[in-house]
Amino acid sequence: MAYFDDVQVKDKVYGMVFGAGKVTQVFDNSHYKMLVTFKNGYEVPYTDDGVPGWGTFKKQTLFYKDDIDLTNVDFTPVTKVLSPKKIIKLREKKKLQVRLPSGIWTDAKKKVAHYVEEMLENENYHLFRKKNS
Repeated sequence: MAYFDDVQVKDKVYGMVFGAGKVTQVFDNSHYKMLVTFKNGYEVPYTDDGVPGWGTFKKQTLFYKDDIDLTNVDFTPVTKVLSPKKIIKLREKKKLQVRLPSGIWTDAKKKVAHYVEEMLENENYHLFRKKNS
């Protein structure tokens, strides 16, 4: 039995990438089980195991809102804005973290390269930090 076998439209969910959202559509005969619309407007299809159709994720990133405990997740704001040169250097050394739209910090190499490049092109340097040792 998969985690989202009994999912219904309007169920409140939380995605580790995009944050809070709602199930807006449930599919019967598809690889994806549901379509989730997040507060920032993104719409992402998910399998019945909570794996998104976006990016290269192979693990569950979506949970029912009442099931997830975020007390040990790092949401701290950036303390020092890095220069573009420093960001590129840290990425090459695999010591770069990026802040997801949900506010969670994660390893930059785990994210789609397009997302990291877009943040750099838009000069969103406050969304990067050096990985804590």
